[in-house]
Amino acid sequence: MDWQSESPELWAFLETLHRGDILSGTVAAIERFGVFVALDDGPAHPLFPGVGFIVIPELSWRYIDAPTDVVNVGQRVSCEFLQFDTYNAEARLSLKALEADPLRTFADCTPVGQEMRGTVKKTVPIGVFVEFGDGFVGLIPSKEIDGRPAVSPVEDFEAGEEITVIVREIDLPTRRIFLSRPKNAQHEAVVPAR
Repeated sequence: MDWQSESPELWAFLETLHRGDILSGTVAAIERFGVFVALDDGPAHPLFPGVGFIVIPELSWRYIDAPTDVVNVGQRVSCEFLQFDTYNAEARLSLKALEADPLRTFADCTPVGQEMRGTVKKTVPIGVFVEFGDGFVGLIPSKEIDGRPAVSPVEDFEAGEEITVIVREIDLPTRRIFLSRPKNAQHEAVVPAR
């Protein structure tokens, strides 16, 4: 569709927006691929429930199972404008851009080498995912488990088991936390997650 000629008012509005602008509106529809926002200052969109659109990764810094973990239809939101999507004639928005990054805060308060308790979330061939504090999840690579080669030491762990880990690295650009086990860690008894 040639949005510029078919909907000149919409096109003109979108061209006035600049990256970093703060826009307010109401959540108009929630889909499995994102959230439509009816912007307060924007015209109606001829095809979509709103001129603003938030993709799933821009809803929250934390892992979510569904968009409804963060927003509901009818909810008022303020978002940062990211870009003008010329194909769909919509404003791409970010809800998380207006919040502090909790991983940065975690990194500022957690020195490498700190020992922590965590709960095994799941085991995969590459290692063990461990959840600790505020929903942060780190990976103990297979080669780091008790210093053994990656033959399949992940079988020694069960989801829900509480274990002691050491923060080995916090990689902010890739948003990954790497963990290891204490040198002389004995395999702790399985304790159900709280």
